[in-house]
Amino acid sequence: MTTEAQASESSLAKASSAESSLASQTWEDKGVGTWSLTAWVSEAQALEARAARAQAWETQACEAQSRASQPRPTSVSGVEAAPVLKQRLLPAKVQVPEKEKSEVLFTRPFWSSKVEYILAQVGYSMRPGSLWHFCYLWLHSGGCSFLIIYIFLLLLLGVPLLFLEMAAGQRTRQGTIGVWKVISPWIGGVGYTSFMVCFITGLYLNVVSAWTLFYLGQSFQFPVPWEKCPLLKNSSGLDPECARTTPSLYFWYRMTLKASDRIEDGGPPVFSLSLPLFVSLCILGALTINGLKSTGKVIYVLVSLSYLIILCFIIRSILLDGAVFGLRYLAVIKISDMYNVNVWYRAGNQVLFSLGLGFGSVVSISSHMQPSNSCLSDAFVVALANLVSMLLFTPFICSVLGFWATVLTHRCSEKNTETLLKLVTLGILPPEAQPPQNLNGDPTSIFTSWFNSLSNPIKRKVLRHVPECNLEKQFLKVRENTNFAFLAFIEAMSFIPGSVFWSFLFFLMLLTMGMTTMIGIMQGIITPLQDTFTSFQKYTKPFTVVVFLLMFLCGLFFTRPSGSYYIRLLADYWTVLPVIIIIIFENLAVSWASEARSFFADLANLWGHPVYPIIRWLWSCLNPVVLLVLFVTTVFHLSLKTITYLAWDSSTSKEVVRRYPSWGLFAMIALLLIVILPIPTYFVYCLTHGIPVTSTRWDKPVISSRSLPISVQLTPIKEVQKEEILQVYTHTHFIRHR
Repeated sequence: MTTEAQASESSLAKASSAESSLASQTWEDKGVGTWSLTAWVSEAQALEARAARAQAWETQACEAQSRASQPRPTSVSGVEAAPVLKQRLLPAKVQVPEKEKSEVLFTRPFWSSKVEYILAQVGYSMRPGSLWHFCYLWLHSGGCSFLIIYIFLLLLLGVPLLFLEMAAGQRTRQGTIGVWKVISPWIGGVGYTSFMVCFITGLYLNVVSAWTLFYLGQSFQFPVPWEKCPLLKNSSGLDPECARTTPSLYFWYRMTLKASDRIEDGGPPVFSLSLPLFVSLCILGALTINGLKSTGKVIYVLVSLSYLIILCFIIRSILLDGAVFGLRYLAVIKISDMYNVNVWYRAGNQVLFSLGLGFGSVVSISSHMQPSNSCLSDAFVVALANLVSMLLFTPFICSVLGFWATVLTHRCSEKNTETLLKLVTLGILPPEAQPPQNLNGDPTSIFTSWFNSLSNPIKRKVLRHVPECNLEKQFLKVRENTNFAFLAFIEAMSFIPGSVFWSFLFFLMLLTMGMTTMIGIMQGIITPLQDTFTSFQKYTKPFTVVVFLLMFLCGLFFTRPSGSYYIRLLADYWTVLPVIIIIIFENLAVSWASEARSFFADLANLWGHPVYPIIRWLWSCLNPVVLLVLFVTTVFHLSLKTITYLAWDSSTSKEVVRRYPSWGLFAMIALLLIVILPIPTYFVYCLTHGIPVTSTRWDKPVISSRSLPISVQLTPIKEVQKEEILQVYTHTHFIRHR
């Protein structure tokens, strides 16, 4: 035993000495020089030394557990030891430093299956706001013309950029902060910009989930509270503020948001929204705190449930009265809009936002996938699933809105008939203005036919006392803005028989889609922080709790009476600019700094087959130009547009359009500059410290110090990259075996 212990101590000392002597030869210190065969061998020896320490510590742990039993060498199932180093038993007294233990034992978790990974990407892209906006653009921007332009830009721009982010995350196994430093050090600041945009977006998306949760809780009442105006306290009369508007608008502004009349009006956070915000974050934390193993199962359920509810709504909506009228507008095609620059620029922005590009979540989700996975096919699958989701969601929305317009037009015709009968009885209108009293069946058609049969002088007299009931004009009101379409849809839910059930189902669908989106957002926040600050990796659960608590405290700002106006400012006018800037620099990082060709050669070695050259051409030539044109067009459009928001006027109980104050615009510009500041700052840092423009890491295996392998074999140079992709998998297998 003494001889064996001495041999073990000698082995550990030699391994430590070899590691120390070779650790100084890091990849970052080698500069831009040629990566020679000698350097390859040196790196392999350094990795062997690291593997020896891992095996030494593992052997020591095994001996401590089996001291009472017969001593025997410990082998790791499925893991080959390095051919130069042999396993030896260590005595219990030999101690490996705690820092070395944590460094060796930590490994990056992987998704349990490719299906979970695909569903995570699809769930992240199923952002409810993006689905609503797609439906709005379809109705507002030429119908099928917009759809054709969207599909064209999805294939030309969306899929290549989605593939870029997926490939970068998989290959480097880094979050959004570290991945671009590996690919192109001079553009490394874009990771910090992406992280900040993701964090800010997560703040107000959490509040949107709180709105949904509040509505979900209120939908258990019968009738639902947005169907009728509430009664005054200690009175049988209706609330006069609600009587001057619709119950759905009143419930949204006065009961849910408790909205102020102007953005300048402050106030403390609304408790009725602060509590749902806390609950929604608790739900999200419970779904994600146990890591990818449980998160993947949760995504299975949430995404499947969302699609199941959408299918139920499609079947129910096409059976509603007026559904065909709403669906007719989807078949409209305006050829002139094919040449409209505004339609193209809106479709391009919709492609970027519908896929969730630029926020860093795609990169972070992909960093937990094995590098050997072919993500090009994954990009097509995710883009196709996202397109199918929107194509399912849009007809369902239009069918319900057609039903909404039909019901309101019927009610308008019935109300006009009652009013005209009273006016004729009082002698205010001539007998010729008396409408038909029986409107059973189709009130709108009967009333419209009667009204069209009147002479022009009688028509003018009638219209002085009653509004015109026009089904088409009522439906086209949803084209005014996405907020109106959402409120109209909520109101339509109260018209459907069994409104409580369908309202609950609708808000449950919005909540599940919001949660899958927020899971992706949280991956884009937590993963980069853990990669950057390695001490957080040992305390994942407490760190996650701290992040959620911070987001709750920051999100309280948006639960104030004027909070929804700030969310509108960020979502409609601010987010688009930093996202496009981020995507432009991501594209440049690969197509310019890494020259795309070396990146593709590296991916071809990993996958065992070449990637289509057209993708390289899109990255290097077409996509940068399209993104630059899109950015210039967006800036030009925003500079000409009056920055306004819809506010609630409590004196008239109506929505009014107000301009954002000058300080609000300055705050938006200042926030934009703060967010993009890391890009030039990091560029100057690299320039002053002599860091090379291009990274040499694509010419050698990328092994993170936080993802060390258990065993390393000397392999031919052409096989090194293929061998490296199995190291983290081997390490994970070792941990599970232990």
